[in-house]
Amino acid sequence: MTTLRIDLAYNGAEFAGWASQPGKRTVQAELETALATVLREPAKLTVAGRTDAGVHALGQVASLESGASPAGDLRESLNGLTGHDLVVHAAAPTADGFDARRDALSRTYCYRVHASPVPSPFERGLALWWPYRLDPEALHACAAALVGRHDFTAFTRTDSAHVHFERDVLRAEWRATAPAEGSPGMAPIGAVFEFWIESRAFMRSMVRVLVGTMLEVAGGRRELADFERLLRGAPREEAGDTARPHGLYLAEIRY
Repeated sequence: MTTLRIDLAYNGAEFAGWASQPGKRTVQAELETALATVLREPAKLTVAGRTDAGVHALGQVASLESGASPAGDLRESLNGLTGHDLVVHAAAPTADGFDARRDALSRTYCYRVHASPVPSPFERGLALWWPYRLDPEALHACAAALVGRHDFTAFTRTDSAHVHFERDVLRAEWRATAPAEGSPGMAPIGAVFEFWIESRAFMRSMVRVLVGTMLEVAGGRRELADFERLLRGAPREEAGDTARPHGLYLAEIRY
């Protein structure tokens, strides 16, 4: 048996998420179908991090055990079989027993927010349009509060199957992709803000609820102290809305 590692990226707009679902187009099903065609055997992938419907990936990693010896360039063969919105960057044998999920040391997500009074046709489906007040300093303060070990009960779905709600955040920061010019306490018009967060593990919808709540702080509807209080295990209903999925990207898996 050979262990294969697949590195891929996808635009999640037309996918019903990573996991296979009857009657729906998913990343797992499309890639496993392509692998089965090339390898001439059933393929069952293990993935580093599942993504929900509409969520994108810049650096997703999957693995599988195969008894086949594919001829030619496996990456090229797979890319010839998948849709335009799913690209395999690398596909090759790796260390025996490599498991994309179990062996991951950390996962990094990015959430993009387009702060502008009018939407951008170039950011449509790729960033959350935010036409409201946004204080960049408040965003930075929220991100700083996230680093370390906290109880994220307030930032996951109420129907979660999680038993333990504490997570260690290794890195959290907001980055502006446009010059930080404008009125005090207000984002520059047309700026795109990216929230980057790295942790060993995340809970379902955790990043999107964090972003929705931080935007309330940045909009003056919630105090920083209240956001910090939520990190001590408050119930879900006390946090903000879940930000829409199209602004979220699984950016990197570290091994």
